[in-house]
Amino acid sequence: MNAPTRIEHDLLGDRQVPGAAYYGVHTLRALENFPITGTSISIYPDLVAALACVKQAAALANRDLGLLDPVKAAAIVHACEEVRGGALHEEFVVDVIQGGAGTSTNMNANEVIANRALEILGRAKGEYAALHPLDDVNMSQSTNDVYPTAVKVALNFGIRRLAEAMRGLRADFEAKAGEFSDALKMGRTQLQDAVPMTLGQEFSTYAVMLEEDELRLSEAAQLITEINLGATAIGTGINAHPDYAALVCANLAAITGIKLSTAANLIEATQDAGAFVQLSGVLKRIAVKLSKTCNDLRLLSSGPRAGFGEINLPAMQAGSSIMPGKVNPVIPEVVNQIAFEAIGNDITVTMAAEAGQMQLNAFEPIIAHSLFKSIAHLAAGCRTLGERCVRGITANRAHLREMVDRSVGLVTALNPVIGYANATSVAQEALATGRRVYDLVLERGLLTREQLDEMLSPEVLTRPHLATVAKKEQGR
Repeated sequence: MNAPTRIEHDLLGDRQVPGAAYYGVHTLRALENFPITGTSISIYPDLVAALACVKQAAALANRDLGLLDPVKAAAIVHACEEVRGGALHEEFVVDVIQGGAGTSTNMNANEVIANRALEILGRAKGEYAALHPLDDVNMSQSTNDVYPTAVKVALNFGIRRLAEAMRGLRADFEAKAGEFSDALKMGRTQLQDAVPMTLGQEFSTYAVMLEEDELRLSEAAQLITEINLGATAIGTGINAHPDYAALVCANLAAITGIKLSTAANLIEATQDAGAFVQLSGVLKRIAVKLSKTCNDLRLLSSGPRAGFGEINLPAMQAGSSIMPGKVNPVIPEVVNQIAFEAIGNDITVTMAAEAGQMQLNAFEPIIAHSLFKSIAHLAAGCRTLGERCVRGITANRAHLREMVDRSVGLVTALNPVIGYANATSVAQEALATGRRVYDLVLERGLLTREQLDEMLSPEVLTRPHLATVAKKEQGR
């Protein structure tokens, strides 16, 4: 038997819509027109909730301005609150990549909310004479102000979770920096021995990099609190009450808990995607630095016998179907791949923002899709890296110390006292013979054992300035 349907009408004619569906004819056409990814916008609950927030704010503003019947407004608000709570998300079915500057997404939201509001009023789905998706739910609005506003609200929701995940990962690195504060090792530049440092100092840099990026993310988030709601089609506010923009912004801020503001120039704000480009650039920066950190973790743990072998990553799974006992750095590897994706997404955002023409950018759906992916995946990557890798890292302390003792890089610390020529000669002999710098300097009578022990102590090697200050204080 055929499933029951209802007839809905648009400018192209009549269509049969599934009777149980909360979406309508406009959404049906979008489903037919955009079979692109097979992934619907419901994959982004933040976006669906943000659309409901916008529609709720608009209904309240229109009611207070005397434009929307209070009974209709109450039903729309009720429906929006349900959607914000997670209901009917499966009805948001249009593809994440779509033509029309997000019109299909806005229509989908209008229809779902209208049909649920009709049910609340005791009406059947599709009885639009009682409450209409466009005349009532979309009153005083256009896709061109609804869609970018909803995207910005949704991005703010996602940024909060990303920032929280980054703070958690930073705390994990800070804990390891403290744990490894006395583990002496060789630093490297260009993968060659440089000068000594502690493993704690090395891990503290990963925490500092995250903290810096948290600040940049916060700055980018501020830029997307400026919205163009009330601009309607191109920013002139056509079909909207003069007081609507300020009122709807205040309502939306109250509903979302985000300190939103209306753009000073709504025509500019409707066409400009600069805030999205800025955010995307910050996400790329986070991705690049996370990937660099994961490169370091993979190098430092390489081996375990034939590599650096300075740290041990927790074993998460068997590493090979053919090599028994092999364990791979799978957690840093997956974060590397997330970073590659976010960097690629930034290129997509850049090209889409550049492609805007005249009073509108038609490519905001791919901008939104790219940003949502980057934020969600980076947040998941930070949580996974912290929980399943960083917290379980251990140091091979004896191996670290042995590498310091054998390193030619120690001569750098002795250079100011024994001179560049002597230091170079010692380094050359150490490299040629494999002997320790310590023994060669002592053998040549360049320094006494006491002098060597003091100059090559961990405190002096890793914190020379602090050690000098402490020595001066002791001499007073």
